[in-house]
Amino acid sequence: MSIHKELEERKDTILQVAKKMLVAARTAPKGKGVDNLEMAILTDNDIRLLAMEMRKIGEQKEYDIFIRDADNVLASADAVVVMGTRIKTLGLKVCSLCGFADCATKEKYPEVPCVYNVGDLGIAVGSAVSVAADHRIDNRIMHTIGIAALNLEILSKSVKIIWGIPLSASSKNPFFDRTKKK
Repeated sequence: MSIHKELEERKDTILQVAKKMLVAARTAPKGKGVDNLEMAILTDNDIRLLAMEMRKIGEQKEYDIFIRDADNVLASADAVVVMGTRIKTLGLKVCSLCGFADCATKEKYPEVPCVYNVGDLGIAVGSAVSVAADHRIDNRIMHTIGIAALNLEILSKSVKIIWGIPLSASSKNPFFDRTKKK
Protein backbone atom coordinates (compact mmCIF):
# COMPACT_ATOMS: atom_id res chain seq x y z
CA MET A 1 0.00 0.00 0.00
CA SER A 2 1.17 3.50 -0.81
CA ILE A 3 -0.18 6.56 0.95
CA HIS A 4 -0.12 9.88 -0.89
CA LYS A 5 -0.69 12.77 1.49
CA GLU A 6 -2.25 15.89 0.07
CA LEU A 7 0.45 18.26 1.27
CA GLU A 8 3.11 16.17 -0.45
CA GLU A 9 1.13 15.97 -3.69
CA ARG A 10 0.02 19.62 -3.85
CA LYS A 11 3.17 21.07 -5.41
CA ASP A 12 3.36 18.31 -8.00
CA THR A 13 -0.29 18.85 -8.92
CA ILE A 14 0.24 22.60 -9.24
CA LEU A 15 3.27 22.04 -11.45
CA GLN A 16 1.32 19.65 -13.68
CA VAL A 17 -1.46 22.22 -14.04
CA ALA A 18 1.12 24.94 -14.79
CA LYS A 19 2.41 22.81 -17.66
CA LYS A 20 -1.14 22.44 -18.98
CA MET A 21 -1.53 26.21 -18.75
CA LEU A 22 1.46 26.64 -21.06
CA VAL A 23 -0.10 24.27 -23.58
CA ALA A 24 -3.43 26.13 -23.41
CA ALA A 25 -1.64 29.42 -24.02
CA ARG A 26 0.39 28.01 -26.89
CA THR A 27 -2.69 26.63 -28.64
CA ALA A 28 -4.81 29.75 -28.09
CA PRO A 29 -5.74 31.58 -31.32
CA LYS A 30 -3.27 34.16 -32.60
CA GLY A 31 -3.55 36.87 -35.27
CA LYS A 32 -2.67 35.45 -38.70
CA GLY A 33 -1.44 32.36 -36.82
CA VAL A 34 1.77 34.21 -35.89
CA ASP A 35 3.08 33.14 -32.50
CA ASN A 36 5.20 35.72 -30.66
CA LEU A 37 4.75 34.25 -27.18
CA GLU A 38 7.37 33.01 -24.74
CA MET A 39 6.53 31.34 -21.44
CA ALA A 40 8.15 29.77 -18.39
CA ILE A 41 7.26 28.25 -15.03
CA LEU A 42 9.08 29.38 -11.90
CA THR A 43 9.32 27.36 -8.69
CA ASP A 44 11.29 27.35 -5.45
CA ASN A 45 14.38 29.60 -5.54
CA ASP A 46 13.29 31.29 -8.78
CA ILE A 47 10.11 32.43 -7.01
CA ARG A 48 12.27 33.84 -4.20
CA LEU A 49 14.44 35.73 -6.71
CA LEU A 50 11.33 37.06 -8.45
CA ALA A 51 9.82 38.21 -5.15
CA MET A 52 13.08 39.92 -4.18
CA GLU A 53 13.05 41.81 -7.49
CA MET A 54 9.39 42.79 -6.97
CA ARG A 55 10.24 44.09 -3.50
CA LYS A 56 13.26 46.00 -4.87
CA ILE A 57 11.08 47.69 -7.51
CA GLY A 58 8.51 48.60 -4.87
CA GLU A 59 11.14 50.12 -2.61
CA GLN A 60 12.94 51.99 -5.41
CA LYS A 61 9.74 53.36 -6.95
CA GLU A 62 7.97 53.80 -3.61
CA TYR A 63 5.09 51.75 -4.97
CA ASP A 64 3.68 49.53 -2.26
CA ILE A 65 1.71 47.14 -4.46
CA PHE A 66 4.99 45.61 -5.61
CA ILE A 67 5.96 44.95 -1.99
CA ARG A 68 2.50 43.62 -1.16
CA ASP A 69 2.55 41.30 -4.20
CA ALA A 70 6.13 40.20 -3.47
CA ASP A 71 5.19 39.19 0.07
CA ASN A 72 2.05 37.49 -1.20
CA VAL A 73 3.85 35.51 -3.91
CA LEU A 74 6.67 34.52 -1.57
CA ALA A 75 4.26 33.33 1.12
CA SER A 76 1.72 31.55 -1.07
CA ALA A 77 2.86 30.66 -4.60
CA ASP A 78 3.97 27.10 -5.26
CA ALA A 79 4.60 28.00 -8.92
CA VAL A 80 4.49 31.13 -11.03
CA VAL A 81 3.71 31.10 -14.74
CA VAL A 82 5.16 33.97 -16.76
CA MET A 83 3.93 34.71 -20.27
CA GLY A 84 5.23 37.36 -22.57
CA THR A 85 5.19 38.58 -26.14
CA ARG A 86 7.68 39.96 -28.57
CA ILE A 87 6.66 43.15 -30.36
CA LYS A 88 6.40 42.31 -34.03
CA THR A 89 3.84 43.52 -36.52
CA LEU A 90 1.84 41.16 -38.69
CA GLY A 91 2.54 43.05 -41.91
CA LEU A 92 -1.03 44.18 -42.45
CA LYS A 93 -1.76 46.71 -45.20
CA VAL A 94 -4.85 48.06 -43.45
CA CYS A 95 -5.13 48.18 -39.65
CA SER A 96 -3.95 51.37 -37.84
CA LEU A 97 -5.19 50.07 -34.46
CA CYS A 98 -1.79 50.90 -32.94
CA GLY A 99 -2.12 54.52 -34.05
CA PHE A 100 0.09 54.28 -37.12
CA ALA A 101 -1.21 54.15 -40.68
CA ASP A 102 0.07 50.64 -41.32
CA CYS A 103 2.52 48.01 -40.09
CA ALA A 104 5.35 49.38 -42.25
CA THR A 105 5.07 52.77 -40.53
CA LYS A 106 4.76 51.20 -37.07
CA GLU A 107 7.96 49.18 -37.69
CA LYS A 108 9.88 52.47 -37.47
CA TYR A 109 8.91 52.48 -33.77
CA PRO A 110 9.86 48.98 -32.56
CA GLU A 111 9.10 49.66 -28.89
CA VAL A 112 5.47 50.58 -29.59
CA PRO A 113 3.31 47.48 -29.06
CA CYS A 114 1.35 45.97 -31.91
CA VAL A 115 -2.25 45.51 -30.78
CA TYR A 116 -2.25 41.97 -32.15
CA ASN A 117 0.74 40.98 -29.99
CA VAL A 118 -0.95 42.40 -26.91
CA GLY A 119 -4.32 40.90 -27.82
CA ASP A 120 -2.79 37.49 -28.51
CA LEU A 121 -1.02 37.59 -25.14
CA GLY A 122 -4.30 38.46 -23.44
CA ILE A 123 -6.13 35.59 -25.11
CA ALA A 124 -3.30 33.20 -24.20
CA VAL A 125 -3.30 34.35 -20.56
CA GLY A 126 -7.09 33.94 -20.46
CA SER A 127 -6.79 30.41 -21.82
CA ALA A 128 -4.11 29.61 -19.25
CA VAL A 129 -6.02 30.88 -16.22
CA SER A 130 -9.11 29.03 -17.38
CA VAL A 131 -7.09 25.81 -17.14
CA ALA A 132 -6.03 26.75 -13.62
CA ALA A 133 -9.65 27.48 -12.71
CA ASP A 134 -10.83 24.21 -14.26
CA HIS A 135 -8.39 22.41 -11.93
CA ARG A 136 -9.36 24.57 -8.94
CA ILE A 137 -5.90 26.10 -8.66
CA ASP A 138 -5.87 29.56 -7.06
CA ASN A 139 -4.40 32.18 -9.38
CA ARG A 140 -4.35 35.84 -10.31
CA ILE A 141 -2.86 37.75 -13.23
CA MET A 142 -0.26 40.26 -11.95
CA HIS A 143 1.59 42.98 -13.80
CA THR A 144 3.98 43.37 -10.86
CA ILE A 145 5.34 39.89 -11.56
CA GLY A 146 5.68 40.74 -15.23
CA ILE A 147 7.73 43.87 -14.62
CA ALA A 148 10.06 41.99 -12.26
CA ALA A 149 10.37 39.17 -14.82
CA LEU A 150 11.34 41.73 -17.47
CA ASN A 151 14.02 43.16 -15.18
CA LEU A 152 15.39 39.68 -14.48
CA GLU A 153 15.26 38.74 -18.18
CA ILE A 154 13.47 35.50 -17.34
CA LEU A 155 12.32 35.33 -20.95
CA SER A 156 14.44 36.45 -23.91
CA LYS A 157 15.39 40.10 -24.37
CA SER A 158 13.07 40.31 -27.38
CA VAL A 159 10.05 39.89 -25.07
CA LYS A 160 8.77 43.34 -24.11
CA ILE A 161 5.49 42.64 -22.25
CA ILE A 162 5.08 39.99 -19.54
CA TRP A 163 2.23 38.98 -17.24
CA GLY A 164 2.73 36.73 -14.23
CA ILE A 165 0.32 34.21 -12.73
CA PRO A 166 1.07 32.89 -9.24
CA LEU A 167 -0.47 29.51 -8.42
CA SER A 168 -1.57 28.05 -5.11
CA ALA A 169 -3.98 25.49 -3.71
CA SER A 170 -5.40 26.48 -0.37
CA SER A 171 -8.72 26.88 1.39
CA LYS A 172 -9.00 30.48 0.12
CA ASN A 173 -7.35 32.14 -2.84
CA PRO A 174 -4.43 34.02 -1.24
CA PHE A 175 -4.07 36.33 -4.24
CA PHE A 176 -7.37 38.15 -3.62
CA ASP A 177 -8.66 40.21 -0.71
CA ARG A 178 -5.13 41.20 0.26
CA THR A 179 -4.51 44.00 2.70
CA LYS A 180 -2.90 47.17 1.44
CA LYS A 181 0.53 48.13 2.73
CA LYS A 182 0.68 51.38 4.67
